[in-house]
Order: sequence, then C-alpha cells, then structure tokens
Amino acid sequence: MTDTWLPVVAGALKGADGKWLMHKRPPEKHHGGLWEFPGGKVELSEIPLESLVRELREELGISVNPADCAPAAFAQNVLSEDGIPIVILLYRIERWVGTPEALEGGEVAWFAREGIAKLEKPPLDCALVASLLG
Repeated sequence: MTDTWLPVVAGALKGADGKWLMHKRPPEKHHGGLWEFPGGKVELSEIPLESLVRELREELGISVNPADCAPAAFAQNVLSEDGIPIVILLYRIERWVGTPEALEGGEVAWFAREGIAKLEKPPLDCALVASLLG
C-alpha cells in the first residue's frame, strides 16, 4: 500500500472444465453484492505475488504456488473509499491445492465466460473481465 495509489491483486482461477471462479462480496462491504475476482490489498511489506498467495489462502482456503500465477491483466483509475486511485493486478491461475470456499463471507461460484458477462461487477472487475476474456 502507498499514500498515492492502492495496489490490489486478484486471481482468475480457471477450472479444468473451463469455468472461472468469481466471489460475491458480502452485502455489508464496499461493492457489497457484486461479483469480483478474489484477492485483496498488497500490504506494505509484500510484493504482489506474496499478497496474492496470502489473500487466496485467507479468502478461499487454497494454496497457490507463485510459479503458477501468470500476469493476465490490470485495471486502474477508480478511486477507493478513501479517494486514492486503485490499481488491480490480475493473475491467471490454473493450478492450486484445495477446494475454494468463501471463508470471509459472501459466496463463490464457477461461471462460464458468458455467465461472467451477465454478473453485476465493480467497474474495475468489468475492465479485468474484458481484458481477460475479450
């Protein structure tokens, strides 16, 4: 995290059946009820891949090897709740250990490309979906 912009990481988990994992934010949170790629803020002492591995473990209960995370897209320019610009780095992930669960609230579900397009998403996730899935 910096004082001038907010770095965020997210994982685009693609299952063996070609579906993508999306997380529905808990209603009481910012953008509550909207669907997003799971992830979170990069802490001051971390590099983005460390944050991604930590966030996916905390939020989904899965283990991810950083070597299995491929840069896929980024989105920027929407302000956080504090008025700081957000930059989201999206990583494509096709291998992990464990079964993803919504451990910090909300829900998770698998969607085909067409299904993701129909979901209500925060603006930056709309941009990430467009970049990732075309």
